Amino acid sequence: MMKFTSQLLSMRHLVLRRLTVFIGVFSLLCSSNIAYAELVPDCKILVLGDSVSAAYGMRQHEGWVPLLQKEIADQATLINASVSGETTAGGLNRLPALLKEHQPHIVIIELGGNDGLRGYPVPSIRKNLQNLITLSSDAGAQVLLIGMKIPPNYGKPYTRAFEENYTLLAKENDLPLVPFLLESVAGNNELMQSDGIHPTANAQPLIVQNVLPSLRAMLD
Repeated sequence: MMKFTSQLLSMRHLVLRRLTVFIGVFSLLCSSNIAYAELVPDCKILVLGDSVSAAYGMRQHEGWVPLLQKEIADQATLINASVSGETTAGGLNRLPALLKEHQPHIVIIELGGNDGLRGYPVPSIRKNLQNLITLSSDAGAQVLLIGMKIPPNYGKPYTRAFEENYTLLAKENDLPLVPFLLESVAGNNELMQSDGIHPTANAQPLIVQNVLPSLRAMLD
């Protein structure tokens, strides 16, 4: 009888030890999953831009969008859907599918520069930008509008009307606005590529600082 009791106690101790180990491992896995979840930001940001945002003339990782990702890595994930040569009409054609695929929380709209360089009618540019804003908002995303300026090739009235598009749209839609993406960059030959339109790799950190304050305010 004593032998049977001793065996029963041994089995009980073995079960208890295994149960303790299981609980410990399970707790460790749970805490690891929680820690991992905290490291992966839920917020997704879609960047819809042209060559300036697509790192034209440089390696992709040197562009301002990848550099911006490093600045906000603990807060959000950036999805760069920028295409060199993109216009507001082209962005408008692509945006619905991008919104459906990525379901972003924030959309950064950096378009219009190519429209302006080609002399497209200002009202058409504004209409396309408004439609981009509306599509993004209807999809539940906040919008950060990025302003652009162009050389006065088509005269001062056109240039002024083009630039005012962004200010008016931001005001009408109550949006945060980066007035000019290339502030402190455009006009500086050391920071611009030979075409005088696209910034160099050295200019990208400055562009990040032009965008970062407005974006951080949205994330906070």
